[in-house]
Amino acid sequence: MTPDYLKKILTARVYDVASETPLELALNLSERMDNQIYLKREDTQSVFSFKLRGAYNKMAHLTPAQLKRGVICASAGNHAQGVALSARKLGCRAVIVMPTTTPPVKIDAVKARGGEVVLFGDSYTDAYNHALTLEKKEKLTFVHPFDDPDVIAGQGTIGMEILRQHQEPIHAIFVAIGGGGLIGGVASYVKQIRPDIKIIGVQSTDSDAMARSLKAGRRITLPDVGLFCDGTAVKLVGEETFRLAKMYVDEIILVDTDAVCAAIKDVYQDTRSIVEPSGALAVAGAKAYIERARLARKPLKNETLITIACGANMNFDRLRFVAERADIGEAREAVFAITIPEERGSFKRFCELIGPRSVTEFNYRINDPKEAHVFVGMQIANRDEPEKITKNFVKHGFKTLDLTHDELAKLHIRHLVGGKSALAQDELLYRFEFPERPGALMRFLDSMAPNWNISLFHYRNQGGDIGRILVGLQVPKKEMKAFREFLATLGYRYLDESANPVYKLFLG
Repeated sequence: MTPDYLKKILTARVYDVASETPLELALNLSERMDNQIYLKREDTQSVFSFKLRGAYNKMAHLTPAQLKRGVICASAGNHAQGVALSARKLGCRAVIVMPTTTPPVKIDAVKARGGEVVLFGDSYTDAYNHALTLEKKEKLTFVHPFDDPDVIAGQGTIGMEILRQHQEPIHAIFVAIGGGGLIGGVASYVKQIRPDIKIIGVQSTDSDAMARSLKAGRRITLPDVGLFCDGTAVKLVGEETFRLAKMYVDEIILVDTDAVCAAIKDVYQDTRSIVEPSGALAVAGAKAYIERARLARKPLKNETLITIACGANMNFDRLRFVAERADIGEAREAVFAITIPEERGSFKRFCELIGPRSVTEFNYRINDPKEAHVFVGMQIANRDEPEKITKNFVKHGFKTLDLTHDELAKLHIRHLVGGKSALAQDELLYRFEFPERPGALMRFLDSMAPNWNISLFHYRNQGGDIGRILVGLQVPKKEMKAFREFLATLGYRYLDESANPVYKLFLG
């Protein structure tokens, strides 16, 4: 039987633990974007996330016998805190299975709310499967983070509040998507009450399971997901949430890491609050939506856009990375690789072409007697400028590569310019991501064959849940089969950058 979500949302029990969060106009952002952009401040909940709505609604509908036995969930973050808080309110036991990679700050937050933490496995999938085993063994009730009608209805109360708080016209509501519980609930309510309002989902480019599933017409399982927006890093969306998305979601917008960092900064400038990456997805999506309309020469002006700031459980140390990338995401900085002839007067001509623009970064080292490669960052005024700057340099005889959207350049090369070596024969270049926890780096190094020489290594702690390293490896051609097997069994996300042109320019 298909759930009646309108009835379930109207009768949801969430306000024993959740508050009706404010809907605030983002004044600075609205003025910049020529539209009224509102923030639905779910980051102000007691657990700094919307997740307690769905968790409590699910648990409040359990029978006394089920509550007496207790509940269990698998989560590395916000859902875990919601379940723990709800269990304390309802007086029942809560077992929270978390991956061993979970940062201590999140483990401590769950314990502080009375949850029994069980650490298992390196990934959410490992923790989830172990939770299902414990559910049967100890006769607990599983509280799913998104694919459950009562959880979806609890999240749907956010849509109910938005329509009550803003009864004037709304062009669109932007919602972050992980497994789909939040957008499923919000869309189910809004589309039945005011079907004219667009419901637009937002996902990061490296965690786009819902976007791919809707395009394919079936649920798609991603082989891996990016971990920057960890709150929405889901490989497979829910069965019920997928059904609701097909019915009610108008479109999905994808945004990259830089856009998310810029959105975190936008929210901070308007509220002096810091949302987590997933909590900023909706704002990033709204900005991308406006920019897309501008580029299509159908500018969006004076419309009302609602964005759900869905969480604020941010590790403080991650702010260093956010600050570095925000200017690129806001189209305030562009980075280039420019080749300059090693001849008298060429450097002066190069500087003249930069003109009055502020240089944010400059890296140079003599390369050979004929030419030099320069890595330079410049402040820009809008997203169109990098292309114009590139064309201008090329017009004046300087080979130019726009690196503004090149992850290798932004994460590593900018710190390694001038690192070419005649000794780096048969070098392969790979980027790896691994859980930022003690021992992970040594596990990587121990897994390598002893005769594979490391010819380049760059790592920088960004204060996040994941570490990023760049490795140059000298692998004999006869051992490429063993090297591919090493990659397949390592268990870390990786990307072959051996053919990246910026590598060839500065390091290859």
